[in-house]
Amino acid sequence: MTETENFQTDQAPVVTIDGPSGSGKGTIAKLVADRLGFALLDSGALYRLTALAALNAGADLDDAEKVARIAANLDIRFAIADAEVSAILDGVDVSQDIRMERVSMAASKVAAIPEVRDALLQRQRDFRTAPGLVADGRDMGTTVFPDAPVKIFLTASAEERARRRHAQLQGRGVSVSLRDLLEDIRARDDRDMNRATSPLAPAEDAVVLDSTEIDIQGVLQRVLDLVQQRIG
Repeated sequence: MTETENFQTDQAPVVTIDGPSGSGKGTIAKLVADRLGFALLDSGALYRLTALAALNAGADLDDAEKVARIAANLDIRFAIADAEVSAILDGVDVSQDIRMERVSMAASKVAAIPEVRDALLQRQRDFRTAPGLVADGRDMGTTVFPDAPVKIFLTASAEERARRRHAQLQGRGVSVSLRDLLEDIRARDDRDMNRATSPLAPAEDAVVLDSTEIDIQGVLQRVLDLVQQRIG
């Protein structure tokens, strides 16, 4: 029996795109969802929102129980306009706030807390609606949607990911050291790959794509070709 035949056909199909920070998975996920007309789940945004809410509350990020309570009671929603996705926390658009470096680092920390991951698991699965879902994260194919018919693990060298982030921040007028960004990315990779719960790793049946030397359109076409093969 093929992997596609094993898929639970009574549920909407899911395309999972996992990978480390800066691999381009968020951009690819949005492009794929737009091309297919599928819903989009930016799971990283859920952890960033949890981190921002915890920081706003002055919570100790080492207090697993308190951070998990914050995650379980988040007042959040996503709004889509002009192909852009906005994250709303407590009625306020915090799309820019959750992209700040301090929130990114806090998000990586709270994402390693098993109780937080448990609190957000069902919330993520609830995004699975017809006609389908593109889910972007770090454990979408291994933990959240293990029956997804299309699983991508998108990666790139740490140096290339740091260069992309540096260019992105410079475009926003933010001055930051490329060396510091590279150190942050390596530290985040280490935390994500070695955490006890849902460590960052490709699913056994995932297709691994290295985007270090492939442009966005090239990666997009490879993903769409795979979707065509497995979902149609």
